[in-house]
Amino acid sequence: QVQLVESGGGLVQPGGSLRLSCTVSGIILSNYVLDWYRQAPGKQREFITSATLGGSCNYADSVKGRFTCSRDNAKNTVILQMNSLKPEDAAVYYCNVWRDTDNYWGQGTQVTVSS
Repeated sequence: QVQLVESGGGLVQPGGSLRLSCTVSGIILSNYVLDWYRQAPGKQREFITSATLGGSCNYADSVKGRFTCSRDNAKNTVILQMNSLKPEDAAVYYCNVWRDTDNYWGQGTQVTVSS
């Protein structure tokens, strides 16, 4: 059974930082692409970043320069480091692993950015 568990969400002030983790079990993460998405209330789910098989990351323009993704295949974990957080970054953040026709989602972790 494939499981994705996100952690690290919480309340942070504008300008602050959070570090999200997505730990995957049941698959070999090195064979999968891992994406991060977020969804704010009343909005569509938004792509944030993709950690490719080669280890590089692609970012949405809205987070480029502030967010950094990294993957540790040995630990089956992907990290999303979020810096310079803005109120508009507040959302539920989801990790998603996929390859070919396989597609798995985590349950999400809440990020709140407020003073």
